[in-house]
Amino acid sequence: MELLLDGYLLFSSEETRRAGSLLAPLLLPGDVIALRGDLGAGKTTFVGGVAKALGTRDEVISPTFNIMKCYFDAKPALYHIDAYRLEGQMIDIGLDEAIEGDGVSFIEWPDFIRPLIPEDHLEIELLHEGDVRRMNVRFGGKRSHEVALRFKEALHA
Repeated sequence: MELLLDGYLLFSSEETRRAGSLLAPLLLPGDVIALRGDLGAGKTTFVGGVAKALGTRDEVISPTFNIMKCYFDAKPALYHIDAYRLEGQMIDIGLDEAIEGDGVSFIEWPDFIRPLIPEDHLEIELLHEGDVRRMNVRFGGKRSHEVALRFKEALHA
């Protein structure tokens, strides 16, 4: 993974949602975004911004206990996966079908399902530093590089 954006500061939950909304129009079906960060770093808040910008009317909540939440009214469909509870086990519950499917996939705790994540994916890391979040963006292929560049431009516009 190559680092493209290092230490972009987000000063509130609203700014975190806004950053997600700026990524949304750049996404195409099949795009995969790995989300890294500790508990409370803003991963679900970021996905909420993406989901709203993609047109879902549903409130985005953490999929921790469900493992995956699907937002089919988003265009494209949005799959929000939390792999935390899958640590050490690869349960065949169709995550591969969602990741390779007709929507965009956001995966929290991606290391727990590493074999399912394509090489060409975007990685967004949110680091919680007091009241501020620091966002880093990495890419792993041609498509994710294009998205990362356009996302960086949108954030700095």
